[in-house]
Amino acid sequence: MRYLDLAVILAYLAGITWFGARFRRGQKSLRDYFLGGRTAPWWAISLSIVSAETSTLTIVGTPALAFTGNMGFLQIVLGYLLARIVISVVFLPQYFRGEMFTAYELMRRRFGERIRKLTASIFLVTRALAEGVRVFAISLVISIVLGTGEIASIALIVLLTLFYTFEGGMTAVIWTDVVQMSLYVAGAVVSFFAILGRIPGGWEHVAAVAGAAHKFTIFDFRFSPAMEFFSRPYTFWAGVAGGCFLTTASHGTDQLMVQRLLSARDERQSRAALLASWVVICVQFTLFLLIGVLLSVYYGDQRLPPPQHTDRVYPEFIWRQLPPGIAGLLIAAILAAAMANLSAALNSLSSTTVVDFIRTRWRGMNETRSLQLARLATVAWGVVLLAIAIGARHSHSVLEAGLTIGSIPSGALLGVFLLGVLTKKPREGAAMAGVAAGIAVILVVVFRTHIAFTWYVLIGTVVTFGAGLAASWFEKPLAED
Repeated sequence: MRYLDLAVILAYLAGITWFGARFRRGQKSLRDYFLGGRTAPWWAISLSIVSAETSTLTIVGTPALAFTGNMGFLQIVLGYLLARIVISVVFLPQYFRGEMFTAYELMRRRFGERIRKLTASIFLVTRALAEGVRVFAISLVISIVLGTGEIASIALIVLLTLFYTFEGGMTAVIWTDVVQMSLYVAGAVVSFFAILGRIPGGWEHVAAVAGAAHKFTIFDFRFSPAMEFFSRPYTFWAGVAGGCFLTTASHGTDQLMVQRLLSARDERQSRAALLASWVVICVQFTLFLLIGVLLSVYYGDQRLPPPQHTDRVYPEFIWRQLPPGIAGLLIAAILAAAMANLSAALNSLSSTTVVDFIRTRWRGMNETRSLQLARLATVAWGVVLLAIAIGARHSHSVLEAGLTIGSIPSGALLGVFLLGVLTKKPREGAAMAGVAAGIAVILVVVFRTHIAFTWYVLIGTVVTFGAGLAASWFEKPLAED
């Protein structure tokens, strides 16, 4: 046990909790608690978006992808850019017509209360499941640091994050995201050069070995028989199409991201934050994949057996190979990403619960009571996520597991949102039929085929949109006034 490293980690945990809790002052309404009073600058929201996209799954899972494969994951990042353009043109103008707290208020305005509750329920269930997997990923790091897999270590992170999210609301989420993202990116840069320094021959040797093993390969334009084509997740076609649909769904219909966009001062700043975040996310994924390439060369040179769970390769190297103090700082950086994502999930789950369910029943509720319920909902979701994390112990790749869970319902959500924004004829019944068809088809795809997760959102979107549009032709015309 290295006490200097533990001291660094504990100092970070205490410092970020204190920093986030300070933002409680001045909160008088749900607008302050869930949207930060719309006072955050666009660049802070942009970094917060990236931080919300980046969980422990990303930090421990992305290097593992390059460690065992290549840099093909970057093909998905190209789809991320297209998605941001679509969201800027299609969704942002809708969200900034009047004041909204959640994405699902748009569904109520277009279709009605039932579809609002349906889409909000889908978000709550799937976000909780996906976030539970992400919380579990923290145990991969904690078990290395403490030499044990005790759930108490995960509970510590959850409780500290819950405390400052409970106190500071969205303002705390955004500004702690900025601090935490700066820390884990700086940590990744330090670890990149630390690993490179341990490889004799430096970058030239890495380039020669990794190049011969095709580790730097990014693009895969190959066509193949249909089932093989759709079963490979990291191809150019799957990356651009799948990445575009996945991100349009996650950033355009998922409250975790939409809440950040709604926190901007106006539509222009929201658009600037969204587009700028792509540049950061592209650089970030490239950095983590290169770390995986370096680790692959290092393990090969040293003839070391790879870890049984490849998601452990990056945190294990940090803790066992880097000097005391530096290792503690980098482990703290990984925990920073986990806490940033967890705080965002808690706040978005709480906002959807209060705005889309509780306040619709008690419309005369005052702001003081609403704020109390918002904090109570935050605590309740913290307990739920901890319980899910305890049960999420069996997955081959935590990164792909998280993306897969998130992809299953995302197509149905994106399909019904596009149905609402791009068409006028379908009404609530047709929209609900489309959602039911989209989820049913994607469940069959997941459990009965070998189609890769990168195609799930595209398939779900097309089926939902098409089924909803077709169902609208069977709806009785509205009686004229």
